[in-house]
Amino acid sequence: MPMQIGLDELLSMLLARVDGMAMDGENQKSRFNIMFRILYKKGLFSDQDVLDSIREEHRILKGLGVIEELPSNEVMENVARDLLLWIKGDVTALKKTMEEYEKRVSDAVARQQKPKIDVAPAAVLGQLDRLGAQQQGGKKIIL
Repeated sequence: MPMQIGLDELLSMLLARVDGMAMDGENQKSRFNIMFRILYKKGLFSDQDVLDSIREEHRILKGLGVIEELPSNEVMENVARDLLLWIKGDVTALKKTMEEYEKRVSDAVARQQKPKIDVAPAAVLGQLDRLGAQQQGGKKIIL
């Protein structure tokens, strides 16, 4: 005999699973951050190693067809700089970078053209219906 489960129970189980996955992801990020900080402080990799690894990653992604073209050197250098700020734990620089990013995002959102919806008066819609009826044998025009 099949077991029945309510929609609310199913949603609760799915949300619990998603929460667990999110927590696991955060734990992994913390562990990686800690390990990278240890390795960097011990001098096992340099700033240039980070930049070289970012270039290599993008070369591999392009070779696999995941990206169409390699980012510019400036973009890769910015990625390396931001990653190194995180590894080095430079809170002041990280805050500044985050504020600049938030400003750029809000400026971009402000510049976006919002779609404009004009509502025609009933008289104009009636006129369009009459024109459509004459031209299309009684069919209405839908815009």
